Amino acid sequence: METFTTSDGLNLRYAVDDYTDPWARKDTLVMLHAAMGSSRRFYAWVPHLARDFRVVRMDMRGHGDSAAPAGDQLLEFERLERDVIELLDHLRIESAHLAGSSAGGIIAQSVAIRYPQRVKSLASFAAVPGMKNSKTDRTGWLKSIRGKGIAGFLRETIADRIAIDRVEPGFVDWFIEESARTDVETLARFVPMMVQIDLVPDLGRIRCPVLVVVPGADPILSVDEYRLIERQIPDCEFVVYEGMPHNITDEVPDRCAKELLRFLLKQTVEATQSR
Repeated sequence: METFTTSDGLNLRYAVDDYTDPWARKDTLVMLHAAMGSSRRFYAWVPHLARDFRVVRMDMRGHGDSAAPAGDQLLEFERLERDVIELLDHLRIESAHLAGSSAGGIIAQSVAIRYPQRVKSLASFAAVPGMKNSKTDRTGWLKSIRGKGIAGFLRETIADRIAIDRVEPGFVDWFIEESARTDVETLARFVPMMVQIDLVPDLGRIRCPVLVVVPGADPILSVDEYRLIERQIPDCEFVVYEGMPHNITDEVPDRCAKELLRFLLKQTVEATQSR
């Protein structure tokens, strides 16, 4: 992995997967993982995407191999947006396609709202437009995480996230072990911050093509909460994976990646035809 330093002095890690033709100028796709996740959770997506796009996977602050903010350092939603923009600046990328999973999808939506000139298209997987209107008990989550740790919390709630009878043996252990790498103190500040976010009033400011993919049997968030995006952005492509719990990006990564590739190639063709 590679490292860049944010304007507030934090070292964040990112990976670049690029198997595009060396002589061709290909677009960049930036991928943002979920809370309690990391860039490694997109491992299965890379083979589908990196032949046609330069894929950049960032570890959010306090997640994966990125540094965590100090205890006296504020964690603000706008800072997470700036991290994405500063990564683009670091890579000298004027604009990129943006895809996010769950909390990463919320951040991606907000970047598309606040920095429209930097986002060519937006793909949002299992992500509502902010958690302020959600009925999910995040306070209970944090209490459980502090008492049992991230691994213990996920062991108890894994059925809300993954259909464990449909995944390969060993996947659940890997998923929990990978998630437990997250800095607990960062998470304790991350969750209350996300609960205050409501992007619904600003969704209409998104001008780029949008793909929204949601799980149809999500016990954490209802389909109606996801449809808030569709109602505010009528031209977005809204896809429901029926019968699936929350973590579609982990349980069916190949399906999600192929969905994203189809959407991105469509944007590429349309952009070429409009020139």
